[in-house]
Amino acid sequence: MVQEYLSPVRVYKYPFEMVMAAYEKRFPTCEMIPVFVGCDIMSENEHSDKSRHVIERRCKLNVDAPRLLKRVVGFDYIYFVQKNDLNRKERTLHISAYNESFSTRVLVNEYCQYSVHPENPNWTCFEQSAKMEIKSFFGFESSVEKIAMKQYAANIKKGKEIIEYYLNELQKDGITYIPTWAEENPHLVKSVSTSTKASVPSTSTLKDDQDGESDRSRCSSFSSACDDNIIVPSERIVGGIGDEKLEEEYIEHNLGILKPLEESKLIQLRKWLSDTHNGKIPRDEHILRFLRSRDFHMEKVKEVLCQSLSWRKQHQIDRILDTWTVPQLLKDYYLGGWHHHDTDGRPLYVLKLGQMDTKGLLKAAGEEQILKHVLYIMEEGLMKCKQASLKRNKPISSWTCIVDLEGLNMRHLWRPGVQALRRIIEVIETNYPETMARLLIVRSPRVFPVLWTLISRFIDEKTSSKFMMYTGTDYLGAGGLIDYIPRDLIPDFLGGTCKCSVPDGEPVPKSLYRTEWEKGDGVALWEDTIYKSANVFRGGPHEVVVDVPDKDSVITWDFDSVKGDVSFCLYFTKQVIGPIEDSDIQCVMTAPPAASGTANPTQVIGKHMTLGKDYNVVESAIVCREGESVQGSHIARSAGSYILQWKFHAPPSQTSTVQDVLYQVTHNAKSKVIYFHELLASQNFRGSMTSLESCQSAFSSLSHVTGSSITS
Repeated sequence: MVQEYLSPVRVYKYPFEMVMAAYEKRFPTCEMIPVFVGCDIMSENEHSDKSRHVIERRCKLNVDAPRLLKRVVGFDYIYFVQKNDLNRKERTLHISAYNESFSTRVLVNEYCQYSVHPENPNWTCFEQSAKMEIKSFFGFESSVEKIAMKQYAANIKKGKEIIEYYLNELQKDGITYIPTWAEENPHLVKSVSTSTKASVPSTSTLKDDQDGESDRSRCSSFSSACDDNIIVPSERIVGGIGDEKLEEEYIEHNLGILKPLEESKLIQLRKWLSDTHNGKIPRDEHILRFLRSRDFHMEKVKEVLCQSLSWRKQHQIDRILDTWTVPQLLKDYYLGGWHHHDTDGRPLYVLKLGQMDTKGLLKAAGEEQILKHVLYIMEEGLMKCKQASLKRNKPISSWTCIVDLEGLNMRHLWRPGVQALRRIIEVIETNYPETMARLLIVRSPRVFPVLWTLISRFIDEKTSSKFMMYTGTDYLGAGGLIDYIPRDLIPDFLGGTCKCSVPDGEPVPKSLYRTEWEKGDGVALWEDTIYKSANVFRGGPHEVVVDVPDKDSVITWDFDSVKGDVSFCLYFTKQVIGPIEDSDIQCVMTAPPAASGTANPTQVIGKHMTLGKDYNVVESAIVCREGESVQGSHIARSAGSYILQWKFHAPPSQTSTVQDVLYQVTHNAKSKVIYFHELLASQNFRGSMTSLESCQSAFSSLSHVTGSSITS
């Protein structure tokens, strides 16, 4: 087990000599560090001109470990050896430390440095790194690692507080300035460079300098955050300190408050990216998103981040906002848009998914265009986050989304549409982690659990935990939208007073469908491996058996009538259904040979079977006209065989002349359907219900969905 730590650059806005005086007050003991019991000086050496002072101490630490562990291992205290090398002439302090206790089992090495800020001689920088390797520890390796990292992180966090405390104590004692070594020994130096000579500031001047520089630093940091979307030049980072280093204040103002070990992972990953990508590294916000999405697991992050950077380069994603124009089709029929901000100042996106003609959009625009539009929106979101950060002077790296599902029906479960949605979700999850602060799903209908079952497996658990789901009008009360969106910014179509620019939905005209969408009688080029097609003749139904082994499974279907009209019905029987003999077929008309890839009607309900006795209707017949689509579902309340049946449908004849009868006898009236069906296992469906019920909503009522289907 090897753990490494790299700190950001901590900046004290005090001269080096003042910081050193505060640092020395920590010895031999410090009440503010309970773990630090005391120390003994092992060796000490100071140059005659006092330009250099080297001291070595043996430090006694009372580690906060379980009493049982201490008793088993047999220790009360841990001893470390610390060497301080103070160079007053160069104005640096180098600190190295290693463990004396259990050194054959655990190796700990720490390195720290205090130095003058490269751009301001009145400021002091502090850097820290450490490495711990646990070889063996009586079977407690994992526990020791956790205890050590917890203790170390706590000490790091306390370090700045202690130095600043003693700096304040010095000023209370009237010590506001300590001369540099060069100023005290002018006869030993020919000239004092500005890098080693500090000006003499008064207390008020020092404070004004700190406040002014803090504001300028903060403004500079946020201004630089608005350059590019992802890839940035390394010079953007704090000037003069080093391309791979970040200032602590920069992290706080631009990325938020991070734990010490999280800061360390960020710095380590930036350094690795800089070494492997010729200095071209992603924005720190982008790196941090990937770290958070993988719980700061370095190896996992390296793999997915590098793949994502290659994907961005291959598809020129960084230029999409400048080079791609949203087609008018998507402007008119993709029902989404940006709408002010949420209560935390994050950008707010509104999507009227329930009213969107997803099937028509897919047929008219194609999956690639829709994906590109979604990527365009994601890049817009990143840009708006930067703008919000600058406006509010705080880090904002994600946005909130409202998804209105009013109008959602089984038409949205069209199989190619669901597959396209899955692929889009995979792309977004892979390349835009941690960009969604929360997803507010409102007015969700009873068909939503079916859609959730189909797509939830492609949504990261961390992302799905940010979903807030509301049924009916429960989003209007306490715990609803008002908790996340300012009252005066709630969209008007959701009962608010703020005008929302996202229009209501309309079907995409079929005249806009792509000509390459259809093949032959209308089978989509990329559907033919998913959908089956069948001829349906007058008097000869086409029937498909779905065996349901467990009750409460969900049968879904999706079909188009590409030629003629058909009626559709769903039956249930407990009998074993199999191939039937020709003599048992109810239709005696001989069907002509089917076209390639199209099946002749298959019949499974024999003429010996009686409706109401041997099988029953569970979904009443509906009529699907030529060119229409039907999507539906049924919750199987009993195990057994379910039969999907399509019949030729002809309107009632207005005349009954001899010629009409002869025509019907001598001509084979034929319809044609393309269809797809799927059985969702009960445990999968209920699993999705459980996850939904655990969210803040009234979704538990969805578990009592009736068995009727929904069609469109």
